[in-house]
Amino acid sequence: MTLDAALPAPQPNPETQAYWDAAKQGRLLLRRCNACGEVHFYPRSICPFCFSDDTHWLESKGTGAIYAYSIMRRGLYPFALAYVTLDEGPSLMTNIVDCDLASLRIGQRVRVAFKPGGNGYRIPVFIPI
Repeated sequence: MTLDAALPAPQPNPETQAYWDAAKQGRLLLRRCNACGEVHFYPRSICPFCFSDDTHWLESKGTGAIYAYSIMRRGLYPFALAYVTLDEGPSLMTNIVDCDLASLRIGQRVRVAFKPGGNGYRIPVFIPI
């Protein structure tokens, strides 16, 4: 499947602006907690594990594995909605694109790609390796 239409524009706020600016440059950012060491996604300044506000940005390698997925067959074309577990640890909900949807498998390795979003932003999606 190819994703040719622009995806909806994100709504950055001061806490997520750096994340979306990095995505425009083709980089996927995560947050790491300096207090407990956990890496988390969605980027927020408060650690969801220990509630510390001592966190910093970490650039992801952009690779991981499909944890779960569903092929949606409504609308103009089918698409895959998935949870991908990144090599750094956190899982994120995303789309799997530019592939034969019938070939997707749990545990399949994927890498990040960025597709156009509204207002000039780029949205992280994943492609099988």
